[in-house]
Amino acid sequence: MASGVGVNPECLDAFQELKLGKKNKYIIYKLSPDNTEIVVEKRGPPASTYDDFLAELPEAECRWAVYDFEYEHEGGKRNKITFFSWSPDDSKVKQKMLFASSKDALRRALVGIASEIQGTDYGEVAHESVLDKVSRGH
Repeated sequence: MASGVGVNPECLDAFQELKLGKKNKYIIYKLSPDNTEIVVEKRGPPASTYDDFLAELPEAECRWAVYDFEYEHEGGKRNKITFFSWSPDDSKVKQKMLFASSKDALRRALVGIASEIQGTDYGEVAHESVLDKVSRGH
């Protein structure tokens, strides 16, 4: 079900900078205050850590995010651009529904996502959990 929410062009620009220019380590997206479009809330500089990224996910509000996940595999570094749907258990039901129905508009616009993570609590987005998911198939 689509919510009719649009994707602000800055969302795509920020994603291209992360994907091609490596100018950001992560991007956090949210709904605009009037719930009509998806906008960039924050960009993480290239030196950001995964812990920095997790600290930006609010405890009781939904967000989407893209993280340039780097890991070691068979002696070499790998990168996978990972899409996160953050919908914590403590967020409001109406917000969860709007975020769930709006996700596809953003997800389809971001071409080049390698993995997708759904998180409802910090355990589901812990580094080890995500590493396990993104490193499968390598």
